[in-house]
Amino acid sequence: MNKKITKVFIIILAWLALIYPLWVRIQTLQWDFNLNTWSLNLFPLFGLIAFILLWFHSLCGVFEDWLKEYIDFDWFVHVTSIIILICIIAHPLLLFIGMDFSISNIFFYYGARSLWFVIIAWLLLISYDVGKMLKKYNFFAKNWHNILAISNIGFLMTFFHSLILGSDLQSGPLKYIWIFYGTTAIMAITYTYGIKRFVIK
Repeated sequence: MNKKITKVFIIILAWLALIYPLWVRIQTLQWDFNLNTWSLNLFPLFGLIAFILLWFHSLCGVFEDWLKEYIDFDWFVHVTSIIILICIIAHPLLLFIGMDFSISNIFFYYGARSLWFVIIAWLLLISYDVGKMLKKYNFFAKNWHNILAISNIGFLMTFFHSLILGSDLQSGPLKYIWIFYGTTAIMAITYTYGIKRFVIK
């Protein structure tokens, strides 16, 4: 019985961690029948989903052995990895559509420095999916842990990107929740790719 209660508790916490930021963001949106409006309203939601699921993954690196006792861990990682890939593609694509397919408009609105920062973060982040597809080749298999580390650097860069550009993350409850997500992610990644890998083993 305790195992079932713990499993339900984990699931509820995970859903709350995902749904609450989306709910707060959705409350601020205004909708009409314009494609640009829909695109610009949806693009940050995909970014939020991707970040939170990546945060889950960072925590999984710390609690993997414990979580395997309560959830289908491999299924969870597989499904959320697919969702993350969809989200990190849809996030910039929807922004591109909302800005009338104009890269210059995007650079003008957000600033070149911020955009180049997030472009680098995106490329580092997508290295996970590229490496996963090419894992059958010896080079990528041998360097899988390095690919994971590179991808996580990209993830941490997206944290700072979201704090700088996320309109709902500048103040209010989401700002502090996001700082909590980012801080715990940094701690988890440091443990997984530092302490756990080089000290404990």
